[in-house]
Amino acid sequence: MTGTLYLCATPIGNLEDMTFRAVRILREVDLIAAEDTRNSVKLLNHFDIHTPMTSYHEYNKYDKGKKLVEKLLSGGNVALITDAGTPGISDPGEELVQMCHESGVCVTAVPGAAACITALTISGLPTRRFAFEAFLPSDKKERENVLRILEREQRTIVLYEAPHRLVKTLKVLEERLGGERKVSVCRELTKRHETVYCAALSEAAAYYESHEPKGECVLVIEGMSREAAEQEEKEKWADMSIKDHMQYYLSQGIDRKEAMKKTAKDRGVPKREIYNYLEKEKN
Repeated sequence: MTGTLYLCATPIGNLEDMTFRAVRILREVDLIAAEDTRNSVKLLNHFDIHTPMTSYHEYNKYDKGKKLVEKLLSGGNVALITDAGTPGISDPGEELVQMCHESGVCVTAVPGAAACITALTISGLPTRRFAFEAFLPSDKKERENVLRILEREQRTIVLYEAPHRLVKTLKVLEERLGGERKVSVCRELTKRHETVYCAALSEAAAYYESHEPKGECVLVIEGMSREAAEQEEKEKWADMSIKDHMQYYLSQGIDRKEAMKKTAKDRGVPKREIYNYLEKEKN
């Protein structure tokens, strides 16, 4: 019989957010895999947990992952924890979970704190639909690709950022998304000096230039409005003639009637207007 991998969420700041179940599981498992054992030993000592630990982090996730899977296959139970928050959310864990599923090992979660959800719920911005992007990529090409997608993202956007890069990131977002876009900068979540600064992107960038930020930050950003997205879509077709617009769809194998319908919708005009134009061109 194989063991179970437990993904145990740990507090993101306030130790009182540790759940009773997480404490019990960490005491009962055979081994705890921790992102940084030096940090985690403080947490374990606080809750009087004496289970053996091993390191599992970004740089050994494949080699150590194989060893952890072997232990699980032999019947041992393993708990995975990170420095703070939920394993697998911008922290090690995703690869280990995949390896466990491929090997037939049971994986379950012991839910708890997650900075992205905590920030989203107190941001004052829409929570029904959101896009979590974590940290923007450091690679320039990949970063540009992400920013291009975020420019037209209609869902609320959630990003992580380090304090020393906050101003630079806010300025980039201001430039790409528009300075009027709302943002909630959430810092020091669940801690004594927790703050939520709500403003337009342009205001937030200016504010943090003169108020040096401290602590890890979560940015919750308003998505593009549906009206703005629709207007942008119409403007995209404005420079194209109706004839070329129709040809765009006809070249995809779409029949003439459906192509007229799509062209009319794209341009925000009645289908009759497209029909009349095409008939006039024919004559």
